[in-house]
Amino acid sequence: MNQAKQLVSEQRTFFYTGQTKNVEYRIRALQQLRVGIEKYQQRILDALRADLNKSEAEGYGSEIRIVLGELDFALEHLEEWATPKSVPTAAAIPDGVSTIYAEPYGVALIIAPWNYPFQLAFGPLIGAIAAGNCAVIKPSELTPTVSHLINDLIQDVFPREYIAVMEGEVETSTELLNEHFDYIFFTGSTGVGRIVMKAAAKHLTPVTLELGGKSPVIVHKDADLKLTAQRIVRGKYLNAGQTCVAPDYLFVHEQVHDALIALIQEEIQDKFGNDVMKNSDFPHIVNARNFDRVSRFLEDGKALIGGRSERDQLLIEPTVLGDVDWSSAIMQEEIFGPILPVMTYQDLNPVLDEIVRRPKPLALYLFTEDEQLQEQVLNQVSFGGGCINDTLSHMTSHYLPFGGVGESGMGSYHGQQSFDVFSHHKSIMKRSE
Repeated sequence: MNQAKQLVSEQRTFFYTGQTKNVEYRIRALQQLRVGIEKYQQRILDALRADLNKSEAEGYGSEIRIVLGELDFALEHLEEWATPKSVPTAAAIPDGVSTIYAEPYGVALIIAPWNYPFQLAFGPLIGAIAAGNCAVIKPSELTPTVSHLINDLIQDVFPREYIAVMEGEVETSTELLNEHFDYIFFTGSTGVGRIVMKAAAKHLTPVTLELGGKSPVIVHKDADLKLTAQRIVRGKYLNAGQTCVAPDYLFVHEQVHDALIALIQEEIQDKFGNDVMKNSDFPHIVNARNFDRVSRFLEDGKALIGGRSERDQLLIEPTVLGDVDWSSAIMQEEIFGPILPVMTYQDLNPVLDEIVRRPKPLALYLFTEDEQLQEQVLNQVSFGGGCINDTLSHMTSHYLPFGGVGESGMGSYHGQQSFDVFSHHKSIMKRSE
């Protein structure tokens, strides 16, 4: 019996004992996880620095703090979420009582990516535990220091028959996907998402796919340009652009293009210094293969800001690229790096038509005070989620489900939705004899 098969068998046996269905058991597990994260906090930060060159401030703010926030929210609300919900009964059944019970699926597989390797492993895990499941985590092999850290932390906190980690390369993921899990939660590229969904189909296993895509930013002529520049820079260059909801390309009204570019340049200098290539805290590209892929995009237009790269350091400076159009190579795939192509418009309608014709983006960001324009964009364009007059902040709210649509994903999580996504909602009608 291979390792994956043995592990799934052990976890399914433990799940059938019914211990994880006890709400107090789940609460204790989440409390233990929180203690473990606090114990390993410095090691987490050191691992993020080693694999991605994230500063302690960025590592804590974009990974640990978000996970702790999700943990605390789940601990606060778990008893309420797990309580059976009474709902109205149809008038045709006057003696009926209707109730919805949330029950765990069983053994869940969580496949985590490399770009936020701690947050995107433990965020789904919180939902799996809160809902009463056992879980196997497969961390990304592209961030090996974080992967080892996750394994050590989980082994320290939980027995393997409850929560476990399987490290390894692509072969390990394939081995795991060959097993019959009760739920699969995958975060990663659209291409690999198709592979995961195909594997899940063999066992009719339900899946959540958190994918990506080309997320547009639209800046109208009435936007507060200084604030817009600040929020675009923060959203685009966090983690060197290696963020699934990072602004992928920018459309700005031609009347404010030059002013916005100048303010973006000022904001980059304020945030990262006059020479980002000498900034020891700016994250690097995860590996040489991704560096080569992203750096090729620098040839697709004219660098209005930045444009330098250093392969030995896996470093690409924050760049804004002009002289691009819909046919440019940089507009054909998700960038996942610190390069922002910019185009202008006079009439927004053709831009929206082009966006709608392409795969549905994971996020969309619109900067305008025009409420009619806001409603037009929200009604016309399908996308996972987003912000008006901001970037990224929608994914930090416990009250907003986070996920994609179409090629950008399937299903959503965060807050109560993390509990719901790992739960089967069983409908029961009770009648008197």
